[in-house]
Amino acid sequence: MGGEVGAIESTRIGDGLVGLNLRVRLLDAAPELPDSVVIKLPSTDQTSRATGIALRNYEREVKFYLQVAHTVDIRVPKCHFGEWDESTGDFTLVLEDMAPAEQGDQVTGCSVERAEAAVDELALLHAPRWDDPTLHDIDWLGRRTSTEAVTGVAALWSMFHEPFLETYAKYLSTEQVDLSHAFGLRILDWMGDREGPLAITHGDYRLDNLLFGTPAGGPAVTAVDWQTPGHGPPVADLAYFLGAGLLSDERSIAERSLLDRYADALAERSVDVDSSWLWTQYCRESFGGVVMAVVASQVVGGNARSESMFAAMATRHLQHALDTGALDLI
Repeated sequence: MGGEVGAIESTRIGDGLVGLNLRVRLLDAAPELPDSVVIKLPSTDQTSRATGIALRNYEREVKFYLQVAHTVDIRVPKCHFGEWDESTGDFTLVLEDMAPAEQGDQVTGCSVERAEAAVDELALLHAPRWDDPTLHDIDWLGRRTSTEAVTGVAALWSMFHEPFLETYAKYLSTEQVDLSHAFGLRILDWMGDREGPLAITHGDYRLDNLLFGTPAGGPAVTAVDWQTPGHGPPVADLAYFLGAGLLSDERSIAERSLLDRYADALAERSVDVDSSWLWTQYCRESFGGVVMAVVASQVVGGNARSESMFAAMATRHLQHALDTGALDLI
């Protein structure tokens, strides 16, 4: 921290399905240091920890903060310290405490006004390195368009779809369950036939990973949980956020204007996108949230809140795909 810390006091914050987050108060630190920081560590749940190591989540989050965060304009916490141990998979991040900003809630969803703020911030992630060829040189970024990634995700879907339905079918309509089966038969085509520009992507841009300013203070939106940064289709982040961030009825009403807002924010940064192309890609990428709900729900430690979260994600993302006719675009 660059100064004497002294006594500390720590409390856990958030659910942290793959990582453990602690708010650490610096009780008698040197005056130039902050009053508190957030420390992020590997999950104490062994299943979640093994997932974080195997999927390179811990490695990627540290490297994002140290190597990439300063090259994009999205608001993220300042990183005071970051280290990842290749031999053990352990990591430590010491981050700016964004309190009194408050975490979004994936279960309850958000207002259109908050969605607008989140969409504005997402454009600040994508625009600075839109179709940047040097991103190919960053070997640790996730790449969902590679042959290895395509076959790997298809294998995970095949392995986890039925166990997923054993828990979550009770939350789904018959039409949603049928769509999940039909999509599974075409997942290779969906993943392998993507087109268009690539950019830095968050990979899990949803309400639980966003902090919103409050009347007491904090930036309008701060994006956290950078465990899945990628080099991929930027519209995937947009579809993923809107597909489950808003309740389905509100999303259907607001999504066209929110896509226009995203395009306008890109244009302000000299990135022009065709509105018809953007809508088609947005509809097609609605399945990204379905994949996340199915796979992630089976590879992290579970609790009552996580079941509610994955149920909300699954129902809203499947309804998103139904409403937009996404299967016809594969």
